[in-house]
Amino acid sequence: MSNDSIVYVNGKYVHKNEALVSVFDRGLLYGDGFFEGIRIYNGKIFMCNEHIDRFFDSAKFTNIILNYSKEEIVNIIYKLIEVNNIKDGYIRLVATRGSYNLGLTPPKDNIINPTLICIVSDITLYDKKFYDNGMSAVFSSFTRVSPSMLDPQCKSLNYLLNILAKMEAGNRGAQEAIFLNSNGIVTECTGDNIFIIKDSVIYTPPSYIGILNGITRILVIKILKDLGYDVREQEFTRYNVYTADECFLTGTAAEVIGVVNIDGRYVNDGNVGTHTRIIMNEYKKYIDSVCN
Repeated sequence: MSNDSIVYVNGKYVHKNEALVSVFDRGLLYGDGFFEGIRIYNGKIFMCNEHIDRFFDSAKFTNIILNYSKEEIVNIIYKLIEVNNIKDGYIRLVATRGSYNLGLTPPKDNIINPTLICIVSDITLYDKKFYDNGMSAVFSSFTRVSPSMLDPQCKSLNYLLNILAKMEAGNRGAQEAIFLNSNGIVTECTGDNIFIIKDSVIYTPPSYIGILNGITRILVIKILKDLGYDVREQEFTRYNVYTADECFLTGTAAEVIGVVNIDGRYVNDGNVGTHTRIIMNEYKKYIDSVCN
């Protein structure tokens, strides 16, 4: 992101160094808000409707009343794409309940105005070598939060658990961490959904166990089924991951990326698998088909 990049904050387009929010903003003080991450390809918003719908679903879940229509937010994004001259990049939409006082309880009747921030920038989540050769992951010592506590379908600003797990992975020489739930069932990673392949059958955790039903996850499942793959959304454990023939992750920023080492154990022969390569290529083809 260049020093002269323009961002949007509460009705104003400003240089990023001039973008300010109040120290009393509840997103800063309490993580009282939500966000959405979206990709740009060839100057176009990828999976636009799905992401904007999820952003508004998060608003409904948190009872934060956005003073914008979906069309207005899309127009804000496209203006930022234009003024920042972004062809391929990433969009970060952020909404908070707004600024109030230091009390935990927000005011009644939504008398404060929510904060809306939009950032459009270049992005490189993982180095090209990890897409070519695969990445490493570890099982986190942290347990995934139960959906009965905070449903992961809402992309809450409180990402401390994910951040700590990501740091833990880095300290152990890996690029990503895998969460188990309290019953030892595999859920997801810090920012990606997980898939494993065994005997040409593709498995991914079901959404009800406490994962974000990612937009990329949904799309990849559709692509796989269209290709004739047997895709099963079912529970599995650490053992199944260790003994899988292939493993890959999906996410808006990550796209599709192979995992070749988990907790120091090679996945199969330690190379990105044949099926994973096919999935990566087909996902790229889909992007090209809708954004070119």
